[in-house]
Amino acid sequence: MERSPLRIASLFFAALASFQAQAAVPPAVATIDRSTWPETLSSPALFDVASRAEILMFAHTLLQSEALDDAALADRLDLRTVNMPAIKDLRQQLWQRLWQNYNQAQQSCGQDASFCFAVDSLDDLRTQANNFAVAPDSFYANWGAPARVFDLIYLDELLRKAALSPQISSEVLKVSADEINGSDFNDRVFLLTFDSGPSIAVGSTEWVADFLRTQSINATFFVLGQNFAGRREQGEPGSLEALYKGQCVGIQGWQYRSHADWNDWEGSITRTTTVVENELPDNYVPLFRPPYGTRRADAGVFLGTQQMKVALWDIDSQDSNSQLTAEQSAQRVLTLMLLWRHGVIAFHDTQAKVQTALPWLLTQTAQAGIGWQECRQFQ
Repeated sequence: MERSPLRIASLFFAALASFQAQAAVPPAVATIDRSTWPETLSSPALFDVASRAEILMFAHTLLQSEALDDAALADRLDLRTVNMPAIKDLRQQLWQRLWQNYNQAQQSCGQDASFCFAVDSLDDLRTQANNFAVAPDSFYANWGAPARVFDLIYLDELLRKAALSPQISSEVLKVSADEINGSDFNDRVFLLTFDSGPSIAVGSTEWVADFLRTQSINATFFVLGQNFAGRREQGEPGSLEALYKGQCVGIQGWQYRSHADWNDWEGSITRTTTVVENELPDNYVPLFRPPYGTRRADAGVFLGTQQMKVALWDIDSQDSNSQLTAEQSAQRVLTLMLLWRHGVIAFHDTQAKVQTALPWLLTQTAQAGIGWQECRQFQ
């Protein structure tokens, strides 16, 4: 039966609406209930036990993903096409870091042999990852299945970002060698960073900065020029200096929007730099954190003229994601700290969740033998 043009148009728009509705469903975000892990991180050796377990489980998941062809991987990531060279590059980087991290974590095997295997090379790690499983009668049995789910979702987060590059850049792959992400930190050393501040009204950013000072920790706050200028205009002289006392302040641009396709991206950076450096000359650090992690491929040329570097991250709290509670965000961060063993943690000081997540995280790691990077050394 011949269909009328009106009927065809109706079917087309219905299909389009259905596609848009499906596309609007956000991808799952990895989190795990840390209570499934049966031990507290009450010593450096127990931190290493948990770290070895996380590394082996993630390596197992990563290895399995390599069996997928291009079409199967695109289907798994819900993408039409994938950039396989970028995915290959990311996988190589992940394997190298997993091997380095496991090698660090196995140094304490003499104190606790849990998850210790004969691993003397990357090839050995791949072999152990291939055979890795948590037995149903294991002391760690309750952790095994949730950890596998976490790693499947988290790996897809990483692979999806690589698959979309270079059209959409992100934090998982550097655009230039001048960008920094904490990959060269010493083992067990982490840097806290906070994005999108300051809070428009007095409150959340003040809480974070005050809490850090009570813990004798400093961090890097990446501020939005619009918010910063607004707080300067409504506050007393010196109020921003008091707010960020002892902390480092970098920039995110004038507004929280992608600088990859913004015609005024250079002006966004220079305006924000001027207002921050003039107001806080002792706190300012020449670092630019691109909103969403997106930046132009040639951004490094302009940033070089400003004596500025792109500052990325490798542990994302996802605290601005409505899918996660504050507790889930904190547990995600701790799991990634165990996996990556060093790096840059990204929170948002404008999110109320951080007031729950940050104290929990510091309590859980207080005896784990980790250290917090001096923010001035991240440049």
